[in-house]
Amino acid sequence: MPLGERTIRVSLPDHTYDVVVRRGLLADVGGLLRQLNTSGKAIVITDNKIATHFLGQLRESLQGEGFSPHVTVLPSGEEQKAIESVVGLYDQILPLKVDRNTPIIAMGGGVIGDISGFVAATVLRGVPFVQIPTTLLSMVDASVGGKTGVNHRAGKNLIGAFHQPIAVLIDPDVLRTLPPREIRSGLAECIKHDVIRDADGFANLETNIARALALDLDYLSGLIAHNVEIKAKVVMADPFERGERAHLNFGHTFGHAIETTLNYEKSHGECVGLGMTAAAKLATDLKLIDDAARQRIVRVIDSAKLPTHGLSADPNVLLNAMSFDKKAKAGKLRFILPDRIGHVVIRDDVPTEMVRDALESLMD
Repeated sequence: MPLGERTIRVSLPDHTYDVVVRRGLLADVGGLLRQLNTSGKAIVITDNKIATHFLGQLRESLQGEGFSPHVTVLPSGEEQKAIESVVGLYDQILPLKVDRNTPIIAMGGGVIGDISGFVAATVLRGVPFVQIPTTLLSMVDASVGGKTGVNHRAGKNLIGAFHQPIAVLIDPDVLRTLPPREIRSGLAECIKHDVIRDADGFANLETNIARALALDLDYLSGLIAHNVEIKAKVVMADPFERGERAHLNFGHTFGHAIETTLNYEKSHGECVGLGMTAAAKLATDLKLIDDAARQRIVRVIDSAKLPTHGLSADPNVLLNAMSFDKKAKAGKLRFILPDRIGHVVIRDDVPTEMVRDALESLMD
């Protein structure tokens, strides 16, 4: 194993793959894929911003190992995460006469990963899928677990499929080009993982979050691997989100409603930061945690320079948006709430007025 490389194996009942984290990994993608018995064709899906910085290096690595890459470059932005984008990709890919060994490689953030994964899940009823995440958010969250899909006007991620990758290849060096706002957005998921699973990791993040904001790539490499390990354990325990995997939605029942209501003007991480703040208040009001624990959670969100208040939205509109949450069961909203830092519970018995109070607390 090369110096500084961390490999996390994700073992599922019918599929096993590795998540590899190593600085400089992008130059070795072709060789790594060659070891996975994929065919000579390769479909690369990326966006215009990522292509400017990294497409040349990826193409050179693939061609050096005998692959013939076909590249599709989409505009960047959440609005691309739509069924129309998927149809456009089908129109480009199907005439290439791909087969079931042709890998689809997603190089980009969560939007590119979700779209590409959905295409990989449905072309020929499933072709190999490779994730090369380029944002901190997609590295620690979206690239691991096999969730793919697109948005609908009724809500986020309402159309999709589970399709596990054959590999996730993470090169922290690509974060050098990431705007600070995107680093902050990724830190929201890091905070989430530690709140739901690792009290010691949470304490470490409280102390070192400034290193992540300063783009300390050695620190970020370890932080990414730590978060992948947490998510991998949850996914292995519950591949299809029938139980424990719902814990990963801490802050997201609120957060997704905020995203949809504000028409994605705030980043996913910013909405999750607000969502975790609201969830922490809800947990305090339900006497699951004390106010000292709530303050620790809010303080670390704030130290990541994510919003914890100042939301401008109608609580009634937000409540209505929450009713479309795909994680609801039998018409009841499910909330993932901490009963201590490092552990969460699922509650579907929360009074509407308590939910409204939590939302209104974000308006201050």
